[in-house]
Amino acid sequence: MIMTLDIDTVQAFLLVAELQGFTRAAEALGTTQAAISMKLQRLETVLGKRLVERSPRAVRLTADGAAFLHHARALIEVHDRALSGERPARQQLTLGISDHAAGPELVPLLERLHAMASQLALAVNIGFSREMLDAYDAGELDAVIVRQEGSRRGGEKLTEDEFGWFATKRFVWPRGDALPLATLAPPCGVRALAVRALDKAGIAWTESFVGGGVTAVVAAALAGLAVAPLVRRIAPPGLIDIGPTHKLPRLGASKVMLHSKVGDPAKLAALRTLAATFRSVAAAA
Repeated sequence: MIMTLDIDTVQAFLLVAELQGFTRAAEALGTTQAAISMKLQRLETVLGKRLVERSPRAVRLTADGAAFLHHARALIEVHDRALSGERPARQQLTLGISDHAAGPELVPLLERLHAMASQLALAVNIGFSREMLDAYDAGELDAVIVRQEGSRRGGEKLTEDEFGWFATKRFVWPRGDALPLATLAPPCGVRALAVRALDKAGIAWTESFVGGGVTAVVAAALAGLAVAPLVRRIAPPGLIDIGPTHKLPRLGASKVMLHSKVGDPAKLAALRTLAATFRSVAAAA
């Protein structure tokens, strides 16, 4: 009897390997954890090898699974090229991401999107949540990952972030001086949140540094120039939350939402992978 590999089954294996879990893989494919487990069992039966080690906390590839990973990626890539035929141009997935939402997830997001949807060209814009939503509403973007804006409804929750007041350990705030802030320029929602909290608490502040992106704001905080209101998930090593020590007001939490309006199967599958990846990486942060 000739044994053959099923593309859907190989795709499920790749998602389990990339997302390191059956739950996230099932979410990305819009199916159940049990269905993913059955696909993996069938694949292991066809190959005659154990590909993953399952435990309550994690899923790890065996040596055979790691060796098969390269072949699985190559197979899916060839399969996608065969399906695309001689089309003059690849489809493009246009994605907008809020600067304060991107964080460390951006690299694995792009890696896994490319691995799982190599037939798509990616266009990624980083900016303010409000600007990304305006572009999305105008039909300029297929999907956006943004902080929840006011009373706007709809979208899919990816994670919920807590904010803090981040500075270096050597940061000194002389008694009586206004609190030096490092922020993005208006209309940054995080800046507005921080300013409202300080004004309500009666704490004087001054904008010591205005950055064109979160990377610049983080650099200013690391350089000791000012305090930066940041999401804990985004704050890099070298910065600590000085809020409790200096009795600064709590900044609360904010939801990160995915808004999309795609119907194309390839784009839809890519967005499911994106959502599952974001949740996986954010949970591990």
